[in-house]
Amino acid sequence: MTTASTTPSLSIAVLGIGMMGLPMARRLCEAGHRVSVWNRSRAKAERLQPFGAQVFERPADTVAQADIVVCLLEDGRVVEDVLFGQGTTDGLRPGSLVVDMSSIQPRQARDHAARLAALGVHHIDAPVSGGTVGAEAGTLAIMAGGKPADFERALPVFATLGRATHVGPHGSGQLAKLANQMIVGITIGAVAEALLLCEKGGADMGKVKQAISGGFADSRILQVHGQRMVERDFAKRAAITVQLKDMRNALTTASEIGFDAPITGLFEQLFAQAAEHGLADLDHSALFMELASRNGMN
Repeated sequence: MTTASTTPSLSIAVLGIGMMGLPMARRLCEAGHRVSVWNRSRAKAERLQPFGAQVFERPADTVAQADIVVCLLEDGRVVEDVLFGQGTTDGLRPGSLVVDMSSIQPRQARDHAARLAALGVHHIDAPVSGGTVGAEAGTLAIMAGGKPADFERALPVFATLGRATHVGPHGSGQLAKLANQMIVGITIGAVAEALLLCEKGGADMGKVKQAISGGFADSRILQVHGQRMVERDFAKRAAITVQLKDMRNALTTASEIGFDAPITGLFEQLFAQAAEHGLADLDHSALFMELASRNGMN
């Protein structure tokens, strides 16, 4: 894969400067690309000015000179509004490439790709996994769906942000992200329930986590989220609300293709109840608190 240090400078527009967009756009600036940025709240975009980014008031102006447009927006509804409702398509140059790194439904990604193609604009859906830590370090897992030629064209951007894999046609990147989020959400629940069982029975949760590390039950979720549970550190990195959105997107997609996903359905209910009980804006590892409450352990 081409490395950031040897790639030519590109003109890149980034739409959406939130928890993920900020470090990702900063890395693109630091790699020497010409970066223009837009965010609904301008102050968030202005944080990138010291790194050389140019801030615009309107998304259409932001993308006007861009070779590649990167979207990092909240959900499919927001992506559609920004691209097609706020006039961004009026500013897109024919032949430019939209790389949507938001997490949305596969059918929405396919729809956006078709509508952009009618305007002579290319599209890749390329959601990411790795959280803000991965975004800052440039170690994100990037799951890309679209035409192989467009994937190759996007590699200089991906190389700065992490490791990209082309997984299939339009919408496939979003399918892979849903798979990722299903595994993450379900495994968070498994780790939380197992550690709480041990604590309820009188064992030291931290020592249990240490004991099973390296065995078949080990995982990044056990190490990272399990440690948050041991420390009761649920400061938001990826919120309960985001995890719930992804579980619901997975269930919607499963229904569309006639697939039964009972385990995901159960965990959608658990994350929904956690949100209803005041945990919505905590880290998704705070499902631990919902399960603890059920067992009178808060």
